[in-house]
Amino acid sequence: MGALNFRSRLAPYIIGLIEQKRALGYKYTAQVKILQKFDMLCAERFSEDSTVTKAMLDVWAVKGSEEAPGTLRHRVTVIAHLAQHIASLGLYAYIYPTNELPKEPKYNPYIFSGDELTRFFRQVDCCHFSSEVPNRHLIMPTLFRILYCCGLRPGEVLRLEVGDVDLKKGVLLVRASKNDNDRYVPMSHELTEVCRRYAAEVHFNGVTHKYFFPAPNGGMISSMNIYTNFHRFLRKAGISYGGKGKGPRVYDFRHTFAVHCLRHLVLSGKDIAVYHQALKTYMGHSFFKYTAYYLKLTTDMFPDIREKMEVYYKLNIDGSVVCHE
Repeated sequence: MGALNFRSRLAPYIIGLIEQKRALGYKYTAQVKILQKFDMLCAERFSEDSTVTKAMLDVWAVKGSEEAPGTLRHRVTVIAHLAQHIASLGLYAYIYPTNELPKEPKYNPYIFSGDELTRFFRQVDCCHFSSEVPNRHLIMPTLFRILYCCGLRPGEVLRLEVGDVDLKKGVLLVRASKNDNDRYVPMSHELTEVCRRYAAEVHFNGVTHKYFFPAPNGGMISSMNIYTNFHRFLRKAGISYGGKGKGPRVYDFRHTFAVHCLRHLVLSGKDIAVYHQALKTYMGHSFFKYTAYYLKLTTDMFPDIREKMEVYYKLNIDGSVVCHE
């Protein structure tokens, strides 16, 4: 903890919050960076204050010119949690009403059709060798297949280290995903074989990489790199791109995975009440409501399965899902 070097009078409470979160099993790394910046603000402009005040938040909660609403909400929420921690100790602290923060514009997920996926992966597999990025033609076909076949978040795929990919058992270890949780994600036999062939060419004897999908400099591939290639493959596959905020997005492979998975389960006559819980764990959702969102999305995309879905769930007009007792 000493290495964090908090300087404001809130330091004991900040350290106490971090210790509490980590004791509960959270990695709590991105939040620490936010707390460090807040501590710096407090040390420089509110050096006499030993608790979270409204004056601090009047400065901290100002949206940056290029800042996304979600980013603002996240960094203000972390400080709200700090204030709640201080209040739990019986002291006064100003807790910012985060429900009043601007919300991200609603994005309607783009669900790829079977034909679109075929066209997209045909173009991915045509990715050619480049001396500037020598492993690109090997990385892209495998990386995008993991995105779709496992429903991983883009950042989760990029952060996979060589030791996180068990090529013998066909299991991925996803570390420090959303909410700082770790989880194991099994792969199909076909995808495991794809990963084995890829690893044999990129991670052969004598070549050491930290990341399963290494950048040319040995570090982690940037998300911008993936998006650049993604848009190129879309264009060559004849799939229209609606522009920023409209999609398709790389993240839509995760949405597509969930919808296609649920549709397959329903049409196969599986007990959705059981498999839906498994899907929740597989996708790394903290709460049932996040996975339940895909039930509504699936019935909207494929009305023919709505009647079968309603055997297990009540689908409300507003899109919420309620389990039958």
